Amino acid sequence: MFEVILRNVMDEQLCIWNASQVERRSGRSHSRDWLMDPAHLLSRLTGTDIGKASTRAQAALRTGRHGGRQPAHPDVLAQLNFGTWRFLLPGNDAGRQLLWAQSLRFAFPHLTDSPASLVRQVNGIYRMRNRVAHLEPLLRSGTVRQEFNGMRSVLTTIDPSVEQWFTSRQRVTQILKKRP
Repeated sequence: MFEVILRNVMDEQLCIWNASQVERRSGRSHSRDWLMDPAHLLSRLTGTDIGKASTRAQAALRTGRHGGRQPAHPDVLAQLNFGTWRFLLPGNDAGRQLLWAQSLRFAFPHLTDSPASLVRQVNGIYRMRNRVAHLEPLLRSGTVRQEFNGMRSVLTTIDPSVEQWFTSRQRVTQILKKRP
């Protein structure tokens, strides 16, 4: 649920930003569809992620009831990994800093801490999610609680009402109380 919310708000800003980009050589403007027509910076920052997500989307469409159609933006978007989103946030790379300044900061309108704090929280969630995905044990409930609070904090930077909705539907705190 957290990843879907993060993906959607960042995608919205990337669509707006991509449409404002013009190719230097041809003078052609890019479309809003940054997954099908990415500006140079997005191509560089995502590396092979978009191509791999497109391939997974094509495979999913072949096996589903939508056989024959080409993947559209939502299909590819759904196939992007959490790491793609994590590594688009600001860091030491000048391109990531530029993308933050011109676009992605608008996905987090209630951010009061530094962007580095947001990146640390998302990175912690990313690491914990990878541990879960690789079936590694999460024996320390303090770590789980810390990353859960990080999720709440990141969601608050997006929209406090989204954080409240998320908190009202989660089961993490109930499980932590049982200390399984």
